[in-house]
Amino acid sequence: MTGRALGCLPAKVLPGQPRLGGLRMMARQAPARLDRSHIDPAPLMFGNDTLGDCTAAGLLNHARAVAALGGYQIKADTGDAIRFYSESTGYLPGQPRTDQGGVEVDVLAFAGRVGVQLASGPYFPLWGSADPQDRNALALIMESMVAVYLGVQLSQSDMNQVEATNGECVLEADNSAYGDTTPGSAGGHCLLGWDYAGLADADAVTLLTWGTTQKATWGWLKSRIMEAHGIVWPQLTLATGLYPTGPDLDALRAQNAEFLNNDA
Repeated sequence: MTGRALGCLPAKVLPGQPRLGGLRMMARQAPARLDRSHIDPAPLMFGNDTLGDCTAAGLLNHARAVAALGGYQIKADTGDAIRFYSESTGYLPGQPRTDQGGVEVDVLAFAGRVGVQLASGPYFPLWGSADPQDRNALALIMESMVAVYLGVQLSQSDMNQVEATNGECVLEADNSAYGDTTPGSAGGHCLLGWDYAGLADADAVTLLTWGTTQKATWGWLKSRIMEAHGIVWPQLTLATGLYPTGPDLDALRAQNAEFLNNDA
């Protein structure tokens, strides 16, 4: 069995935070399915087996997923994740009481302002939020921004089911055979949505978390989700050409610049 820690603090909204709703790409109907089973997004644990650094792990795994879809990969290790977790949340390595997790929008704001430092240099994401209950928006973010950065409230039954099956399961909203199904009874977690088999409640979504893939239904995600964000890494190229371009990219860049100026 693999250790699995949590660490996503309750969702909050920052004044003037970037939004994806006004982008032209978000007005489309999402594809009926998004199958990436032939692509390895190469997620890593990044210390999230023992530390509540899922917000940092999710961000680094997002960049790696972008690279994988583009046909290459970027180097990042556990030390990179822990360093960013420390910088973005105040965690002090070796002091367990400071391992309190992170707020996704605070982590994204920090990354946009200061960057995520890797061996190849600092990476500065552009980001914007979406309505977490807008399934079409979540699917569009997966299609066009590679993965959606999610904050979920995990139940104790979710943790028990994943532990009992070592992740070889499809999480569903009503998995009461494994215990308390109350969202948040186990805690908050940051993970990524990568692809999906369809858009109905019973259709499976592939999540990237804890260094691997985990299946869950859209119905489960609807029950557990608390926030959703799209991320663009301007320094990473995507061979598919699906990344936001032209007016959409300009608008997202302008929103981020205005947010950072007001946040300074």
